Amino acid sequence: MSGFFEELKRRKVYRVAVGYVVLAGGLIQLASAVFPAWDLPNWALRLVIVLLLLGFPVALLLAWAFDVTPSGIQATPKLEPVAGGVIGHRRRNLFLLALFGLVVAVAAGFFLLPHLSANKIEKSIAVLPFENYSDDKENAYFADGIQDDILTTLSKISDLKVISRTSVMAYRGTSHNVREIGKALGASAILEGSVRKDNNRVRVNVQLINAETDQHIWANEYDRDLTDMFAIQTDLAQKIAKELQAKLSPTEKEQLLRKPTENNEAYLAFMQARNLFVPEDYEKIKQAELQYEKALELDPNFALATASLSQLESWIYHTFDPTPSHKNRARELAQRALQLQPDLPEGHLALGFSYYYGDNDYDAAEKEFATAKIGLPNDSEVYLALGAIQRRKGRWTESTANLVKAAALNPNSTWALQNLTMNYEILRDFDTANKTIDRALKIDAENFSLRGLKAKIAIEQKGDFSVATTALAALDKMPDTPAKIEVLATGKVGALVLQRKFKEALQVIDTVPDTVLQNMHGFLTGKSIFIGMLHHFLNDDAAARAAFLRAKTLAEVELQEKPDSWDAHIHRGYALAYLGDKAGAAQEAELAMTTLPESKDAFNGPDVTEAAAKIYAAIGEIDRAIDLVSGLLQRPASLTVAMLKLDPEWDPLRNDPRFQKLVAN
Repeated sequence: MSGFFEELKRRKVYRVAVGYVVLAGGLIQLASAVFPAWDLPNWALRLVIVLLLLGFPVALLLAWAFDVTPSGIQATPKLEPVAGGVIGHRRRNLFLLALFGLVVAVAAGFFLLPHLSANKIEKSIAVLPFENYSDDKENAYFADGIQDDILTTLSKISDLKVISRTSVMAYRGTSHNVREIGKALGASAILEGSVRKDNNRVRVNVQLINAETDQHIWANEYDRDLTDMFAIQTDLAQKIAKELQAKLSPTEKEQLLRKPTENNEAYLAFMQARNLFVPEDYEKIKQAELQYEKALELDPNFALATASLSQLESWIYHTFDPTPSHKNRARELAQRALQLQPDLPEGHLALGFSYYYGDNDYDAAEKEFATAKIGLPNDSEVYLALGAIQRRKGRWTESTANLVKAAALNPNSTWALQNLTMNYEILRDFDTANKTIDRALKIDAENFSLRGLKAKIAIEQKGDFSVATTALAALDKMPDTPAKIEVLATGKVGALVLQRKFKEALQVIDTVPDTVLQNMHGFLTGKSIFIGMLHHFLNDDAAARAAFLRAKTLAEVELQEKPDSWDAHIHRGYALAYLGDKAGAAQEAELAMTTLPESKDAFNGPDVTEAAAKIYAAIGEIDRAIDLVSGLLQRPASLTVAMLKLDPEWDPLRNDPRFQKLVAN
């Protein structure tokens, strides 16, 4: 072996090895600093390191074989042959040299590659709820407002991924450590903070933490007048963007510097309104509405508050009170916001919702949502709205991609996951649908909308009622709430009908009070139709007729109030079908499909087509019913072969060979 080391020295391999290590180390340090600044992907740096490591044994072999002389690069002269087998020693030496080079390269790789990105922070952040250290605990809304403002400001930077407020609020007052939170939310950095408000003075303490290492990156304290709150938010956003190496476009820089209002009292009212908004709580929403009104009284040119109030009015119209006053006011406010500030992304979002909820004008709504997305690149609501619009237009791939993005930006919210599940359900991708709904149930295991959707998927896929049975057993133990009554009125009765337990279904629906359903659009009419059909299946013609007569009257009232209501046409069609008016029933079925055709709405349209097919089955129009059913099975829809086998409404078709073929396939 002494001859091997003497040869290394003679051939200057030691010198080349040291020089290569120094040069390669310098190149790796340079690349580690430059590549992130150039926004090159992490794999590019890994590739450079791997190539340099592989080059080490190659450099050693080249140093062994060649020498640099005044005459140029020449082959290293060989020693004179001696007894003992020079050829054998030469091969042994080359093998040892190559092995040594590989061992060093592999060892260095094991050390370097796992630590490659230890100091590199990905451009993603979660802003946790700020602690309220004010003496007046009623100022909690102010701490929430500061957090929300900082989050909103950061979310307008397209080069950052910012986790939504809904997801981070789940960590208020919890003991989770930063690493756990970062992993759960998919964020590499966490911003924590506290707020103390004393009259017109505000003290804000913040710290930016690396969620992967739990190390503090940066911290600061601001002690300012209330009038300087916007300056604090702007400074924070700029410093965080710098630390995370996020690039700001000229438009984004301009947005960061723009104050929404010069009136502090108006801004405080705006913050309270935003903090009061709870989507399912109409009383809280009314309080939020009053605070937005107050903000606009104090500053009529407050564009952001105008847009926010518009969106609130659209939500009230869509969810609670579909009267023209809310619809018209939503449109007027959105247009007013854009007159005040034409490039306000929240204004375009509000206008989009007024088109979507108010007019079902999907083209106009999508255009506005797309514009809003440019200025709100991290707003999960924008991606959710785009996904909802695109699936109605039959663009399922785009819709699913946007819903996936919405779920990523709001990982602790079940709403995006629920909508994503519905996409997979209608596409009949049941395996992915189940995986997605299970993710949502891990977040909120007691949510009956989620449990009902999972049960629905199990029935549609395999005719399996076990999931529904478990969910409904838990429902019976819950106190009576509007949500429970809605599940009883639809889910439980529907499951019992599919199992042909008509008497039990009738007992359940009789427990649902009319006083609750009358505030839920179409539910009271639907209850009468359910009762009529159950009596029909039980061969109680007199009771069935009485129920269908009531349903007919209620449906006609619905049509007077809202002539373009497709579900009112379906309700009237059902009533007429079972009352023996075949021509009238067929006309209502066609009117419903004309009002909401699948060409206009590929999401809800198939449900209208399915309901129309059931009306045709009920009046004995077998050919028309089978044509509609056959078409639905070939397109995205919730109708499945399992449902055709179970649902008693398809009984009039069961003896037809064409229907039997559909079920067999």
